[in-house]
Amino acid sequence: VQLLASGGGSVQAGDSLRLSCAKSGHTSNNMGWFRQAPGKEREFVAAIAWTGSETDYADSVKGRFTISRDDAKNTLYLQMNSLKPRDTAIYYCAAKISLAWYGDNWREPTDYDYWGQGTLVTVSS
Repeated sequence: VQLLASGGGSVQAGDSLRLSCAKSGHTSNNMGWFRQAPGKEREFVAAIAWTGSETDYADSVKGRFTISRDDAKNTLYLQMNSLKPRDTAIYYCAAKISLAWYGDNWREPTDYDYWGQGTLVTVSS
């Protein structure tokens, strides 16, 4: 599985961006978005089950970000609205081999097996 993230950019606070993550192959995967700000650890942003029926969000983005997937296009999305300067980070998409979705086994970077290269989002005030 190869993942290619795109859609990052420089925006003003309050603006919106949509990130995309193109996935090679046609396997089903639970997938997620993480982000890493300078000097900080990589943190969970959002995840979606391989069925598309279940999603989860970090509290810091809940109500502003929406994760979705289009399996016909093998693409994962992250719609980001009402962006804030603290959303500034490199955003990474990730995929899991396991189809299990229980507890919170999608919130840690170590839960994932494949990673995209990251796309930079910069939000200025």
